[in-house]
Amino acid sequence: MKIEYLHTMVRVLDLEKSIAFYQLLGLKERKRYESEQGRFTLVYLCPPGQEDGRADLELTWNWDGDTGLPSDSRHFGHLAYRVENIYEMCQHLMDNGVTINRPPRDGHMAFVRSPDNISVELLQMGDALPAQEPWASMENTGHW
Repeated sequence: MKIEYLHTMVRVLDLEKSIAFYQLLGLKERKRYESEQGRFTLVYLCPPGQEDGRADLELTWNWDGDTGLPSDSRHFGHLAYRVENIYEMCQHLMDNGVTINRPPRDGHMAFVRSPDNISVELLQMGDALPAQEPWASMENTGHW
């Protein structure tokens, strides 16, 4: 099964201070997404010459704050991988005892956790696959 690393996400308390810090390291803003409905901003930073998205650091800033930061280790969000077939990958993981915390109901995205409780996002390569059972009606398990 083909798999491709995408990005690492960290939550930030002060978006502008965080961007300035990572710019000091030489990273530059590649992409920004703001969600009025979700009340968050995502900023993707990358090293010069690596603008293809394969070395991104995703900064997530919640507009209404995050009272758990910085003390509860919520800075680190998740690893993200693009997979060739999200249903096959999730089935393979389940067959090997991995809990699918957020099933790929939409044929596009799922979340699982590592044995060390690291959240891992799985995204379908290309367009989302058509909804398919048992995934379409499967509920979330735990948190992701």
